[in-house]
Amino acid sequence: MRLLLKNRAVRKFVRSIRARVQSVEDRGAILIEETYIPHPKKSPRTSAVELQQVRSLVRLAEKAFAQSKVEEVERLLIQALTISPNAYDVRAQLAKLYLVTEREPKAEAMYRELLPHCDDVSFHANLGLAYYRQAKYIEACQAYQEALNRDPKSADRSAALGRACIAAHRFKEAVPLLEKATARLCRDIELLHLLAECHLQLGDAVKAEEVYRRINKLEPYNEEVKAKLSTLAQG
Repeated sequence: MRLLLKNRAVRKFVRSIRARVQSVEDRGAILIEETYIPHPKKSPRTSAVELQQVRSLVRLAEKAFAQSKVEEVERLLIQALTISPNAYDVRAQLAKLYLVTEREPKAEAMYRELLPHCDDVSFHANLGLAYYRQAKYIEACQAYQEALNRDPKSADRSAALGRACIAAHRFKEAVPLLEKATARLCRDIELLHLLAECHLQLGDAVKAEEVYRRINKLEPYNEEVKAKLSTLAQG
């Protein structure tokens, strides 16, 4: 009896559905069947072909770059990315191209896209350079700091962050960075001048004089440095 009642209920439900469908059709509605659209996975053969195409385009781009055909290089790298959007090594080459051809906004955008996928120290440093050239000194400090965090022993990373701090008027932060850099790059006159100027900006004439004496030993005939030392001695 229970089975019979159950079957009746099922038939009643089906009849009610049919009646609703017929009612809709009578009113002129068109019912569209749902269609499943499969997303075919790439076969290993297809992936291998695409990889070969990308490599071929990158080789052509490298030859074009050697011939200073910048527009051709850009076109080839973009074409490679169209084939394989996740080819991050190609993205990095395009970002570097934008940086060396002084298209800093494009370089900035490319490196910002790259970093969530590739936490490479050079990408942070190049992003810092892109910011620096656009006079975005606070952002440059942040990017260079990230590079230094990943390569703390590098004198060049310390120097780059020190320069950015000076440009951002963060002289107190710049001093230890430049001192660290000049300890390794002890004959870098430019860095020593920056360090001396930082001390002067902070009102520390004694430290500034010490640095100028270091410069004087390296460049004993530099009249500008001699004048600086004379002024500091009188003050």
